[in-house]
Amino acid sequence: MDPTTDNAGHPGDAAAARSALEGLRAEIAKAVVGQDPAVTGLVVALLCRGHVLLEGVPGVAKTLLVRTLAAALELDTKRVQFTPDLMPSDVTGSLVYDARTAAFSFQPGPVFTNLLLADEINRTPPKTQSSLLEAMEERQVTADGTPRALPDPFLVIATQNPVEYEGTYPLPEAQLDRFLLKLTIPLPSRQDEIDVLTRHAAGFDPRDLHAAGVRPAAGPADLDAARAAIAKTTVSPEIAAYVVDLCRATRESPSLTLGVSPRGATALLSTSRAWAWLTGRDYVIPDDVKALALPTLRHRVQLRPEAEMEGVTADSVINAILAHVPVPR
Repeated sequence: MDPTTDNAGHPGDAAAARSALEGLRAEIAKAVVGQDPAVTGLVVALLCRGHVLLEGVPGVAKTLLVRTLAAALELDTKRVQFTPDLMPSDVTGSLVYDARTAAFSFQPGPVFTNLLLADEINRTPPKTQSSLLEAMEERQVTADGTPRALPDPFLVIATQNPVEYEGTYPLPEAQLDRFLLKLTIPLPSRQDEIDVLTRHAAGFDPRDLHAAGVRPAAGPADLDAARAAIAKTTVSPEIAAYVVDLCRATRESPSLTLGVSPRGATALLSTSRAWAWLTGRDYVIPDDVKALALPTLRHRVQLRPEAEMEGVTADSVINAILAHVPVPR
């Protein structure tokens, strides 16, 4: 089958979907300045049906980025501010007694949406953090023994403050592994920050995206067509072996106590295929794997304390592995 034909057999749908998704950048740029790598990562996650962890100091437009993405994709979005007193039922929903019917009924929580913004997820204790595990992995919520399916698409985008800030709880490894990507949001460059202030001086209101000119650029149908095309993207045995060799090298690194699991290797293959398709190819090359290695793997490894004290970071370890593992020709 031609790679530009979707499951329904409509030629060109995949090409149109790629063009629509490329248009997301222009729409998001109307509200968010200078975050192209994060936008690309979020699109890759949507195409792979994965979840994203956004890390950055407060005030770098993490929340605005998610809201703008939802507006540009015509998707429903809800936000939960994670706090130390937040309960699991505040996220997933709970059974509520109805006096008129003398029966309990399920009241859905904010997790029943397309894009769930879990704001400052590391400010709530592990019990509440873990309430998202079933939703992220099974895409359902079980209450009173009854599983309830979540909408499609469903994506958790969790923001996180760096762990050295006071009042934070590091996410457990089991939950970190459920996130497809960990994207870091840097402080803007001097020129980008000037552009931000210029926009605000001209009347930009981050709470009114419609007034900022943000319009839908793509929708669920485009995501479906794109996923169908990505499923046909060719992965050679050499590329599969390269992904495995990279992940196995993390398990042997003297700087790490925890390497990348087979789930992480599968994630790297998925994100590499999505990136290959987004760049216009129907086959994966080593550069695709290299481009997605850091965001896909950085949160799946754990540093030894002595390495951390010496200033070693997860990114530096992965970059060293990328430099030493032989690249297939």
